[in-house]
Amino acid sequence: MSEVRIDCMYEACPLPLLKALKKLKEMEIGQVLIMETDHSCSITNVVEWAKKQGHEVDYAEIGDGEWEIYIEKRK
Repeated sequence: MSEVRIDCMYEACPLPLLKALKKLKEMEIGQVLIMETDHSCSITNVVEWAKKQGHEVDYAEIGDGEWEIYIEKRK
């Protein structure tokens, strides 16, 4: 399974969501998008949106106030 990373550090919503949407359109089913972010609103917005779209989603805090969101493209 291949991974694609996008850097959304220092970017406020809705920019991280728009970047994820654009990148997921380019990806194949089964690939994992890893989004690096430091805005907690991205956790809420991106995770909720991805789940509604039917993707597998998880996230982890990798540093103080920094997260990685993992989205496995399902469709």
